[in-house]
Amino acid sequence: MCGITGWISYDRDLRTESAVLDAMTETMACRGPDDRGTWVQGPAALGHRRLAIIDLPGGRQPMASDTPHGSVALVYSGETYNFTELRRELTARGHRFTTDSDTEVVLHGYLEWGERVAERLNGMYAFAVWDGREDKLVMIRDRMGIKPFYYYPTPDGVLFGSEPKAILANPLAPARVRLDGLRELFTMIKTPGHAVWEGMAEVEPGTVVTVDRSGVHRRAYWQLETRPHTDDRDTSIATVRSLLDDIVRRQLVADVPLCTLLSGGLDSSAMTALAAQQLGEHGEKVRSFAVDFVGQSDNFVADELRGTPDTPFVHDVARSAGTEHQDIVLDVQALADPEVRAKVIRARDLPAGLGDMDASLYLLFRAIRDRSTVALSGESADEVFGGYLQFFDEEARRGGTFPWLVQFSRHFGEDAEVLRPGLLDSLDLQGYVADGYRTAVTGIQRLDGESDFEFRMRQMSYLHLTRFVRILLDRKDRASMAVGLEVRVPFCDHRLVEYVYNTPWALKSFDGREKSLLREATADVLPKSVYDRVKSPYPSTQDPKYAVALQDQAKDLLAQPSHRVFDLVDPDRLARLAHRDEPVGTQAGRRGLERVLDLAQWLDMYRPEINLT
Repeated sequence: MCGITGWISYDRDLRTESAVLDAMTETMACRGPDDRGTWVQGPAALGHRRLAIIDLPGGRQPMASDTPHGSVALVYSGETYNFTELRRELTARGHRFTTDSDTEVVLHGYLEWGERVAERLNGMYAFAVWDGREDKLVMIRDRMGIKPFYYYPTPDGVLFGSEPKAILANPLAPARVRLDGLRELFTMIKTPGHAVWEGMAEVEPGTVVTVDRSGVHRRAYWQLETRPHTDDRDTSIATVRSLLDDIVRRQLVADVPLCTLLSGGLDSSAMTALAAQQLGEHGEKVRSFAVDFVGQSDNFVADELRGTPDTPFVHDVARSAGTEHQDIVLDVQALADPEVRAKVIRARDLPAGLGDMDASLYLLFRAIRDRSTVALSGESADEVFGGYLQFFDEEARRGGTFPWLVQFSRHFGEDAEVLRPGLLDSLDLQGYVADGYRTAVTGIQRLDGESDFEFRMRQMSYLHLTRFVRILLDRKDRASMAVGLEVRVPFCDHRLVEYVYNTPWALKSFDGREKSLLREATADVLPKSVYDRVKSPYPSTQDPKYAVALQDQAKDLLAQPSHRVFDLVDPDRLARLAHRDEPVGTQAGRRGLERVLDLAQWLDMYRPEINLT
């Protein structure tokens, strides 16, 4: 797991630009604290920061191969879980390896199959290959978008990086945001390819982007396709379990300490229990970690989103699976700390977070990093198996917009309510969401004979798997890599995603509950309390002192009327939130305060040019 960056310039010799390449590379230091390297040849300059996971001494990058017709160099971020099988196949084809790293396998895979190597990889990855034989750059991203990847076309080439900050470190890429970027910030719809920063784009998941002297070319090598599902219930359950066993086994491979993230929900509990079972076969134990808040377990109050606290269920799983468990208990001072908020924004490059839920995730990862380098997460199971409340919400099911927006509006309010009325008119967020929704549902294939209800549920699954999951995967990646922790997501294995996506909703919810297939596939390893537990979202603090701290910070901001944030934010609306007699104790009430404070800190840190025309 690493940070990558690079610069292709066909009109100059980049050997004279080493200082700029170094600056771009160093922005990725948190992603790769173990090593750094650069490679420059003519129009191509590549930079790499390494987090060593497999073959600690042998996986240095950039990695290059000299061929009779030119050099081929690679910078790679991620993990290829089937690299052992691929190395065996490539060896049979005459390739010779000098390391045990998956990076070298990907390089030789490219030499053998070209850009079609992407179709053979099982894993999470973002990598770039400079092919000196044809003077072209090839950028490839994993199918689900687990690893981030951005690029910025220039008049004579391209800049690229794991994160926008690497690109923004180059003088050719000014930090500029226009109306469409602000629309993306305040709608939570994750338009594919959109990077918020003007002129910048994402390499879309499952896509190959090629840059040569003629320009930029894109080709999708994978997409979510509709296929008939002919397996009965028992076969479907058995297939899910077989896939999960194989996925977890592959993702437990590491040459550094490994752990699991455990919330006490079905997803993380199933993943942790399977990992414990497999490691137990070798006499090893799983280390598990959970987040909690001071006093929350004792003083928990159920609400519409969360009916139970996590900790009792976490401890049930830890006992049942025999893990070496530790709770990471956070206090209000840490959650509301402006320095923590700054680290989260720096990790994300944007004020697009989830307030205390982002802060707690970052703090959890930071604490884990002192003890482990790799963690397995239950992220994405809700999108794959249909676990969110909106899958069972009649309003969301009726369609017309992204399903999660119905729940977010109901429970958290509208993010944009804090913006100036004139800016809201210019943004026309409702129109932006409507256009995005129409584009998103276009082309979803319908099976012959599929009922209207089943097709609507297919649409909802598709939207979650191609839009919403990418928001959460990006959040997870940025927060973890900001502290040099690799987080793997077994439920994003494309084989599992393809299989479950095409399973009819009647099978996904055959017992009238969420994630029926996953629950039954792992029932034998789950404690009964978790098997029976109703879905509960990622935890959030209920301590009213957190809201008081936010109000105090908002009052300090209001005392600076010339702050740039008030070009965007309505000070009167912020004042009403900051001076309420009763502290804003709910997530919905705190949301506006969190967004304004995030926005102000982002403007201070990045000093972007905001173009409102």
